[in-house]
Amino acid sequence: MATPTYGGLSDSKLRVAITTTATIGFLLFGYDQGVMSGIITGERFNDEFPDTKGNDSYHATMQGTVTSVYELGCFAGALAALMWGERLGRCKSIIIGAVIMILGTLIQITAFRGKHELAQFIIGRIVTGLGNGANTSTIPVWQAECSKSHNRGLLICIEAGMIAVGTVIAYWLDFGMSFVNDSSQWRFPIAFQIVFAILLIAGANIFPESPRWLLNHGREEEAVRVLAALNGTSTDDEETNREKRVILESIQIVSGAEKNSGFKDVFSNGKGQHLRRMLIGASSQMFQQLGGCNAVIYYCPVLFEESLKLSRRMSLILGGVNATMYAMSTLISFFAIERKGRRFLFLAGSFGQALAMFITMICLVVGARAAKGAAVGLFLYIIVFGCTWLELPWLYPAELSPLRTRTRANALSTSTNWIFNFLIVQITPTMIANIGWATYLVFGVMNLMFIPFIYFFYPETAGRSLEEIDVLFGKAYTENKSIVKVAKETPHMSPLAVEAATQALEAMEDRPIAVSTGVDVENKV
Repeated sequence: MATPTYGGLSDSKLRVAITTTATIGFLLFGYDQGVMSGIITGERFNDEFPDTKGNDSYHATMQGTVTSVYELGCFAGALAALMWGERLGRCKSIIIGAVIMILGTLIQITAFRGKHELAQFIIGRIVTGLGNGANTSTIPVWQAECSKSHNRGLLICIEAGMIAVGTVIAYWLDFGMSFVNDSSQWRFPIAFQIVFAILLIAGANIFPESPRWLLNHGREEEAVRVLAALNGTSTDDEETNREKRVILESIQIVSGAEKNSGFKDVFSNGKGQHLRRMLIGASSQMFQQLGGCNAVIYYCPVLFEESLKLSRRMSLILGGVNATMYAMSTLISFFAIERKGRRFLFLAGSFGQALAMFITMICLVVGARAAKGAAVGLFLYIIVFGCTWLELPWLYPAELSPLRTRTRANALSTSTNWIFNFLIVQITPTMIANIGWATYLVFGVMNLMFIPFIYFFYPETAGRSLEEIDVLFGKAYTENKSIVKVAKETPHMSPLAVEAATQALEAMEDRPIAVSTGVDVENKV
């Protein structure tokens, strides 16, 4: 029997194509994050929207509002994915999100002075955010569910690393358009994101739905076809059908006898540990924002202009250089994510980001003579962030939650990202205008506070299949142990061992016990 194909592709070529589509989605995300940084202080933008022009507290707040309302739209889009994403499926949700982003972009670029221009622009920002919120909730799940366990972390790191590449494109396009002396100075950079959205729609139309979503919705024949295409085998291949059985058994152990999952399942515990897993994933998204990343990404030129007192043109150049270093730093995560693991990168990133913020603060306290040192601190921060905290919160929640709640749990974690993203983007200009160097002290302390929480509650997931992670949480619950300890002590399991362990856990009563069950879930085959 022939191997099924999608877009004429199968096996590794199909996985690469899915990864490429996912990276375009996050390239669009990064571009939209970075594009406002060089526009918000531009002459032609300020002519069109005079309320954003100026350095006092009022105008700083208006700059923050125009920029941050995007995050409110993203938050609403993530909530929409929470409510309807599981019903729609991964690919359909991505397509709808991209179409909404195009609509929001058109609303923004058709705003003209004298026609409620600021209100229209803000509405456009919110609508664009709606689409991006839905996409960022869905794309990592689609990618994780179509990946192999040995390179899932690498592929999602590449996907998340495209956020930085998108930011680089936005920064340098903003810089190039700053030489144009009409409204296309800001309209063209905003309109350019439509190109990425169209490519994303094309990819999601051509390539397959997640096989795990298909199995969770009773579409076994279609799911086997997708699994066979992803594995480069026929639909009657034994390994492909074993993978199908493991997925189905994993669904059964974390969901019980009910056929359809509900919103309340995300807040349940038992052997599935749904609530615990969602909270760990959501906390990583919250920590990413409280660490100050978007204070630097969104406002890097503003920080150089206001905190370091550089000219606007020089601030744009340094912002572009900073963004380029940001993109290059993501390459480190590609090599480290599977070799060093998630926990190491979380901990090292938190410490490095805190150090960078303290360097920036100290140099600003010293005064103008140390301004170069403050710039070095910001560069160091973005490098550390780019190879650690940029990628991890987009990978970790999609890995942690079981199939039954993965869409909703990932949407909740993404919603957490966006609401705290809104908070940071809204208050950063006002903080810089009012407390100056103390802004960086606040972010430095925040980063240090993450370390003990990560050490005691974040389990290592590198190299494990999604179903194997289900087994670890089930074992931690039934043996009444820390999930961090169980993940550390349990060797990696073969597909047969995962199948046996899943069956053993399914047979146990759904209550914690104080001693080991005696079932050798690590090595039983």
